[in-house]
Amino acid sequence: MASGKNKDDELGLGEIRERINAVDEQIQALINERARYAQQVGVAKGELGSAVDYYRPEREAEVLRAVLERNEGPLRDEEMLRLFREIMSACLAQQEPLKIGFLGPEGTFTQTAVFKHFGHSVRALPYHTIDEIFQEVESGAADFGVVPIENSTEGSVNNTLDMFLTSPLKIAGEIELRIEQHLLGAMKGLENIERICAHEQSLAQCRGWLREYLPHVELIGMSSNAAGARRARDESGTAAIGPEVAADVYDLEIMVSGIEDRSDNSTRFLVVGRELLAPSGHDKTTILVSTGDTAKGAGVLHSLLQPLADFNVVMTFIESRPSRRKNWDYVFFIDVEGHAEESPVADALEALEKNSSLFRVLGAYPKAID
Repeated sequence: MASGKNKDDELGLGEIRERINAVDEQIQALINERARYAQQVGVAKGELGSAVDYYRPEREAEVLRAVLERNEGPLRDEEMLRLFREIMSACLAQQEPLKIGFLGPEGTFTQTAVFKHFGHSVRALPYHTIDEIFQEVESGAADFGVVPIENSTEGSVNNTLDMFLTSPLKIAGEIELRIEQHLLGAMKGLENIERICAHEQSLAQCRGWLREYLPHVELIGMSSNAAGARRARDESGTAAIGPEVAADVYDLEIMVSGIEDRSDNSTRFLVVGRELLAPSGHDKTTILVSTGDTAKGAGVLHSLLQPLADFNVVMTFIESRPSRRKNWDYVFFIDVEGHAEESPVADALEALEKNSSLFRVLGAYPKAID
């Protein structure tokens, strides 16, 4: 009777290692072949000057979606995406790495979002404020910026929204990052922790775990988790809360992983750049719009949004902010599924613009790929 085993199941350890070595050689050769093709793309486009001239987010999104469609395991989709992002990042950086501004200091969740979206072969530039990120991208000192736009439990980031009222920058992508909070420290054992330093929001998101396991430890709010990590590095008895990248940057150990109270806590980030993108096939469009008479009350918002319903366009986000034009006048930030240049979104936006006193397409960009 057949045993049901295939030939590979009966390989000895030595032969398995030889086959792994052979596969590794093939992988390395193919990665270098891909890098050479990337160089040829640069030659075909001419001497454009910098990495941003060669980077096409819509093309990258198409490649990554194809990776997901092909993946049959055993590696999870998340791992396969991470590997291909790093390969593409390294290939693009052969001449010059992209310069990506983010809300610093180093060791923040925004830096984690940069690496998730662009890979590690970039120059990640920490800035102090969201305003500064916009300014540096506008000036060309940074190629793109990454800024938080909303958190699943805390809501919208108003400072980011307000920047779009005056900035000419366009949205070039979005990143969805699950917020995993880790207990970080340089000591051995929870009993040696005297205080925990972290951003107030992170302390709040871990309140249940801290109450159960470290009820007598002093909790100190900081300007950022990175500031807390720096203090944990330099001060005996101090631990911190933050992302894995903070442990790497500040030479701390992850004492306990995943101490957040809600496992579904996520933050959405936007990638801001200087150009509108072509369609990628699975896109989202963000618009800024106002009627100019939002203070008049009932029916104004319904009338404004009616074209979306008429053309069966799905709205995924809406937020109002003061227009800064006059008191009690508001603008609306709206996300819809689809690309601004393709029907039915293009038709709906044309009709919507006719009823608006203010209308701008802030970006049409690939949906986040997880």
